Amino acid sequence: MALKATIYKAELQVSDMDRGYYATHSLVLALHPSETEERLMVRVLAFALNASDELVFGKGISSEEPDLWRQDLTGQVEQWIEIGQPDEQLLRRAAGRAQEVIVYQPATRGAAVWWEKNAAALLRIRNLQLFQIPAEACDALARLANRNMELQCLVHEGIIQVMSDVDSVEIQLQQLVPAD
Repeated sequence: MALKATIYKAELQVSDMDRGYYATHSLVLALHPSETEERLMVRVLAFALNASDELVFGKGISSEEPDLWRQDLTGQVEQWIEIGQPDEQLLRRAAGRAQEVIVYQPATRGAAVWWEKNAAALLRIRNLQLFQIPAEACDALARLANRNMELQCLVHEGIIQVMSDVDSVEIQLQQLVPAD
């Protein structure tokens, strides 16, 4: 019998002073059996950093959809967001379909090897942005994971603070591939 996903719920308050975006979102997230809570929380962080009423989670691991995406009313993909170390060819295809492609990647040893292997090709993709999240911040985010979460995300001058009723995490992303 196949293992089933574990459902997490989050009430996420976003105060993004850099974008002038302030809203509360009720999120329902499925944790795939092969997924870690760290990756789940990086998905929540990615949602907070790009939050809008149109942003939705994709079908998840093993699907052709991104981790998150935003489409306009005609179905045109405006934003394609991946977590981790996606295949370079997938990112090129996504860049052809979407106005903007963003990758959020935990800074692990594997990420450094992936970057070294793919950097030249990724730097040629005109509408791609790639951000690395410090490993210690990813660990701290994972500790915030709870089946029923109430989180606040404050973004100000590039500094991100994710808070729960128990703890808070301060994050500064490193941008490896800047937007054109």
